[in-house]
Amino acid sequence: MSAWRARLEAVKEHREREETDPMSTLSVCRLQDEVRGSAGLRIGRRYRLEHVLVGCGLALLPWLVVLANGLPGTAIASNWCTAWIGLDALEALGLIATGLLAARGHHLHALTAVATATLLVVDAWFDTVTAAPGADQISAVVMAVGAELPLAVVCVVLAVRRFARQTA
Repeated sequence: MSAWRARLEAVKEHREREETDPMSTLSVCRLQDEVRGSAGLRIGRRYRLEHVLVGCGLALLPWLVVLANGLPGTAIASNWCTAWIGLDALEALGLIATGLLAARGHHLHALTAVATATLLVVDAWFDTVTAAPGADQISAVVMAVGAELPLAVVCVVLAVRRFARQTA
């Protein structure tokens, strides 16, 4: 009976923190499921969602073949500058948010770090594959190797350290 009461108290405590920390909602739902005894149902839902994700990933594989055979070698984009400025703005926002959250010791810095690392790798990829041969190509490779990929590694290390501390 005391274990049930302790879990109920934990749920109440998490509800109070919910207003200040939106990510705590996830733990409240998990705790409520445990209190109600529906953990098995929750696990079943998670596996079904994972199967949906795997299925979607597998469905994209034939689409890659269609794209490889159907896309033109060159294209003109009317919003080219907007796309690149937007990507770089998101990277800047991600770096700032990750740095500020990590400095405050906030647990969400791991999520922003992973998202920012992903943006940096995507930027490095598209910079290098869309650059014109010659000086533009060299510049793109130097930026990728000298700035974008190392920053992505720093972000991943920050995230891994947070997750390692959390599981230890």
